[in-house]
This record gives sequence, structure tokens and C-alpha cells, in this order.
Amino acid sequence: MIKPESIEDLETFLALAYLLEIESSDRYSELADNMKVHNDPEVEKLFRKLSEYSGKHASEIIEHAEGMVLPNVASWDFEWQSPEGPETTAFDFIEYQITPERVLELALHNEIRGHEFYANIAKKSPSPEIRKLAAEFSDEESEHVKLLEQWIAEMAQNKASTRDDLDPPNMPE
Repeated sequence: MIKPESIEDLETFLALAYLLEIESSDRYSELADNMKVHNDPEVEKLFRKLSEYSGKHASEIIEHAEGMVLPNVASWDFEWQSPEGPETTAFDFIEYQITPERVLELALHNEIRGHEFYANIAKKSPSPEIRKLAAEFSDEESEHVKLLEQWIAEMAQNKASTRDDLDPPNMPE
């Protein structure tokens, strides 16, 4: 099991960062598809936007890796602090009546975890090059935290979403 903060080579660090962003992008896309099935275009749009942001980060990481050969790694090769990567929303937190406010709260939680994840590597990595790049990634995640906090504040100013379940689950008697 690879502990992210003990990674000594840049290639493995970039492979880890790429994996983190791709998994995040894929999960947000899956959640957007789920919201489409539940006919909730507003929440679907938010998840698609979040997926797009993670995809852009993955592309930026590939640019950093230009000329390098990144190792093939799997999510389970790393010792995450939770079963999912730091920026991946667990399916347990998603319900078919999720509100846009809740989506943004989950995304904020993910970005905070991503920021802390990279900040931890920036502090603990034995490689100065990895510490520097991890600090840059941490700063980027911090910007996303600020952006999401702004979205949440704007949404709160407008009006809180409440949803009536027109077809609630029923327990047989």
C-alpha cells in the first residue's frame, strides 16, 4: 500500500493526482446521469460542471507529466483516509431528491479534502519537487473551495430549495 505523503518520485505523484481527478470527474458524471434519470436538470447541470472542472485538472496534470512515463496505478494501490479518493463523492450521500444546495455542500467537502490531501503531501513528502507541486495543487484546490463557498452564498441569498416528493416510497402494511 502506497502512502501518498511518502511518495518520492514525481511520476508516481502525478499518477496519483491524475487518478484522483479522473475518479472525481467520473463520479460527478455518474451523479449527473443519475439526476437526469430523476428529471432534475438543475442538479444535473451542477454535477456536469463539477465533472468538467475535475477533467480540466486531469488535463493539467498530464501537461505537467509531459515527457514522463507515468506508472499504471489503481485507486486501491494508495492508502486513502477513506474508502474513496479525497475528491470523490460517495454514493451513500446521494439521494434522488438531492437539492442543489446539498450538491454544493458535498462538492465543498470534496474540495476541502482535496486541499488538505495535497497540503499534507506538501508538508510530508521527502521530495522537494513533489512538495512544491503538491503545494501548487493545494492552492488550486483552495481556490475551488472559495468558488464553491461563493456559489453557496449566492444560492442562500436567492432561496432555499425544498422539494415535495410527489411519489414517496411506501411501506407495505
